[in-house]
Amino acid sequence: MTEKLRGLIAGARFVLFDFDGPICKLFAGHTAEQVAKNQVRWLEERGLRGLLTEEEQREPDPHVVLRMVDRRHPDSDLVFELEKRLTLQELRAVESAYPTAHVDVLIQTWYALGARLAVATNNSPLAATRYLATRGLSECFAPHIYGRTQDLSLLKPHPHCLNRALSALGAEPSETLMIGDTATDFQAAKSAGVRFMGYARNEAKEKVLRKAGAEVVVGSFEPLLKMLRDRRR
Repeated sequence: MTEKLRGLIAGARFVLFDFDGPICKLFAGHTAEQVAKNQVRWLEERGLRGLLTEEEQREPDPHVVLRMVDRRHPDSDLVFELEKRLTLQELRAVESAYPTAHVDVLIQTWYALGARLAVATNNSPLAATRYLATRGLSECFAPHIYGRTQDLSLLKPHPHCLNRALSALGAEPSETLMIGDTATDFQAAKSAGVRFMGYARNEAKEKVLRKAGAEVVVGSFEPLLKMLRDRRR
């Protein structure tokens, strides 16, 4: 695994980070599950709970709830309002978001080594931009922060936000590494033709990534940071 990890970063001139997970735990203060419940409650208050199946109503991921509503009413005012409410929740969550261990220094070290960095996320780019500013990391990424748009069909696993980053950076896919923590991150990276490194906070997330096909999955960025520091020296 060490050699595979070393091989991944050796030719990575461009690095794309997913946001919620690899960079921070966005919903550390109020859980994503609670946000999803609030979405369902908001639909119920408007007599629209029936848009979701009973299983979907228990979905802990607000992005899944949003996507399900969009599938039934694409490009509608309803979807626009629900997405706007999610963006506001993500912006609020920034205040209590918790940084992923070692990632701030990892980002700064990679940037100092000359790598070009971007964020490619299903979260609102406004939330990612605000969070990076609070950590003093804006310079490492700006202006390359690519997130959710009004067209929800372009959320990962669609490679849209990755392709936007590649185009803006002038990056060759073969020289690009994507770091993500979900199966959809891996699928988007595969579609975009870029290499992939999985980040898993726990064993359950690692199993999901492995099942999706990810070969390199780390539970901590510390070994990666050590490799980059050795290279810098």
